[in-house]
Amino acid sequence: MGKPAALIPVLALLACLAFGLVSGGNFNDDCDATWEPQNCWVYDAGNSLSLALVSNSSGSMIRSKRQFIFGTVSTWIQASSRATLARHRHNILPILGGDNHDEIDFEFLGNETGQPYTLHTNVYADGVGNKEMQFVPWFDPTGGYHKYTISWTPCMIVWYVDDLPIRVFRNYRQSNGVAFPTSRPMYAYSSIWSADDWATQGGRVKTDWTHAPFVANYHGIDLDICECYGGDCIYGCAGAYGQPYCGGLTDEQRWKMQWVQERYRIYDYCVDYKDGKVPGVECSLPQY
Repeated sequence: MGKPAALIPVLALLACLAFGLVSGGNFNDDCDATWEPQNCWVYDAGNSLSLALVSNSSGSMIRSKRQFIFGTVSTWIQASSRATLARHRHNILPILGGDNHDEIDFEFLGNETGQPYTLHTNVYADGVGNKEMQFVPWFDPTGGYHKYTISWTPCMIVWYVDDLPIRVFRNYRQSNGVAFPTSRPMYAYSSIWSADDWATQGGRVKTDWTHAPFVANYHGIDLDICECYGGDCIYGCAGAYGQPYCGGLTDEQRWKMQWVQERYRIYDYCVDYKDGKVPGVECSLPQY
């Protein structure tokens, strides 16, 4: 199938002894097409981009040119109106591959035609994952552009839709031994590829390839990041993105997030006890 193993790079780059905050930009300046570039189109002077899924073995992926540790990645996406496309990823991924990797996920999982997408979030640290939380969108992701944001600081990870926080994952590494990404610089990725062997209602609904290509459109990208390639810049970036970034959500943001979770959350790993699953210790700790 079309799930590219190269989604997780296997090489680390040279250490960097300086760090800098980088913000703004467009797709020409900030991104490279690293998988199936013929299915990626940049236009509008680099401010707009489209990714196409044309078969079960040919999608497309872009990757930020810069590595970073901590920061905020935002882009505006109009998802394909043909929801059977299976999987569309808006990810932050690490430079290191193998089992011991870090990963922060924001994904669309496709559905059968006429049924809504699933918004899927997850986080891996030191190869430890299975921390999924899923939502039914309270809006039509195909009807226009919506802003999707991942904010990653030394204190917490926050996922936003249209500047509305939908999930928080706090750093309890030192106090409670919960794995949290703090030491590996990452790239930002976004891709579209077929995963109908599992993503579309657990693999029950298959993609109808007679409707291909499936196209996701992007408008604008904002990388407010601390550029870093390993070495001493990791500590500098941790300091730059400590306070005031670690103050947590405001009361209004917490209320809005609770509103979304109470009405639109459809899966939370913290309450999944099927097949002998035991939720992590972080599930009993405050997240916001």
